[in-house]
Amino acid sequence: MTNATAPDARSTTDGTTSGVPADDRPIRVSVIDDDPMVCQAMGMILADYSDGRISVVSTSTDGTAAIANARSERPDVVLMDVAMPGMDGIETTRRLRSLPDPPHVLILTSLNPSDTAHRAVEADAEGFVSKTDAPRDIIRRVLGVCDGAPQFNPASERQLIAGLRAWRPAARRDEARAMLDALPEREREAVLLAAEGHTNAQIAARMFISERTAKAHLSAASERLAMGRVQMARLVERADLPSPDDPTCPATMYGTTAR
Repeated sequence: MTNATAPDARSTTDGTTSGVPADDRPIRVSVIDDDPMVCQAMGMILADYSDGRISVVSTSTDGTAAIANARSERPDVVLMDVAMPGMDGIETTRRLRSLPDPPHVLILTSLNPSDTAHRAVEADAEGFVSKTDAPRDIIRRVLGVCDGAPQFNPASERQLIAGLRAWRPAARRDEARAMLDALPEREREAVLLAAEGHTNAQIAARMFISERTAKAHLSAASERLAMGRVQMARLVERADLPSPDDPTCPATMYGTTAR
């Protein structure tokens, strides 16, 4: 332990912050896991393989104790399990990272369930350490996060990439739906009908309006969206609207009722 006059672990003379201890003392690490055996094993790994560069200042088996210890001990890095009784590791991470002068947090997990990586990143975790990683890899990640480098092992990277791939189509769909919903109702109706391949005359007949008015609706929608007719059709396709025959589809979704 350092004395009270030692420089702070994350303070620098120019007013910026850094995870690297300013006085070359060992990096202080706190291990959080609801299994005391895991805490003990991780503590031994950090002590035996770090060549004196890391010191384990505390272990905790629940989130409440982890936050209390962080307030009093101000560790540089916290290794955080996810599945814990009461406050889980994601919420504990969020609270730790909201502290003044917060510690770095590496998630100590097997990445189950499948959304763990995304939830952890949203809570401001800076990386992942698998409980099955080689000791040297664990040491390297602890040192690396203190240098400001995010630490994502291959398993966490794969989970994040898979999640992004799943999220992208849904995000594009929601964006397309929002653009269509922003149109006036009659313009939107004309665009949906045009996307189904109807001619202006057919659109007019379906909407009980003149062909000239149908064309005006499409022109106005085209100007609002800054899209041509083909682009608007692709927008409707991307929106992936529910079928009008779907009982859960609102009656006004397609706006094809007589007026």
